[in-house]
Amino acid sequence: MSARALSFGAVAKGYERFRPGYPEELFNLVMTYAGRPVRTALEIGAGTGKATRLFARGGVAVTATEPDEAMLAELREHVPTAWTVRATFEELQPGVTYGLVYAAAALHWTSPAGRWARVAALLEPGGVFASFGGPVALADPAVEEAVRAVRAPYLESDDIPSPDGTPPEQDMQWPGTELERSGSFVDVRQAVIERRLTMTAPDYVGHLSTISAYLELPPADRERVLDRILRVLPETVEINADIIVHLARHRPREVTAPW
Repeated sequence: MSARALSFGAVAKGYERFRPGYPEELFNLVMTYAGRPVRTALEIGAGTGKATRLFARGGVAVTATEPDEAMLAELREHVPTAWTVRATFEELQPGVTYGLVYAAAALHWTSPAGRWARVAALLEPGGVFASFGGPVALADPAVEEAVRAVRAPYLESDDIPSPDGTPPEQDMQWPGTELERSGSFVDVRQAVIERRLTMTAPDYVGHLSTISAYLELPPADRERVLDRILRVLPETVEINADIIVHLARHRPREVTAPW
């Protein structure tokens, strides 16, 4: 796992405070797709438990995995009922299987080598995989351009590009593209939950301070660029925070007749 993927622990409390959570609509979407009761789930890269609490509230017994101890400490405080495991996805050992395996804005940090075989090995036959997340972007183009201009000397972009190079205009986005090619999953679907948020300027900058592109900057540069962004923002900002959801079902194993 890259250093960038492990950078969030330094801002665990800020991550909990400034990152938006997930709406009940997301839980309902995943459960409707499953089409049967989901009693157990494994979460990949749970962070501070933004998604953990959504599924736990729905009665799912969640095993939340996360490599950073500071992030897990926040998760345990806010979701004390979750079973936590300090581990990267690649360190998880097969054996126990779950009705649902999901990742909330974390799948892109996992290694592509053997990714889908590992997910499949963690799922019950017919179990469901879900991945969801999306960028938080300023809705006003003029404000976005002002932010881009003051950020440019430090960061060309704070986005994370598609892991498999899928262009943004393509209908099926990553990881749906990989799920369709994996051979381990069927009924791959993509859905979008539209979401608009209003943030104060300091809270929006607080959110930026938890994004890996800024965390990778030298501390002085990070402080300088975040201060410059704050100066060009209005008192409150409107945010596009759509949640892109990918769903797939574990392909049932073919059983060969003994004769």
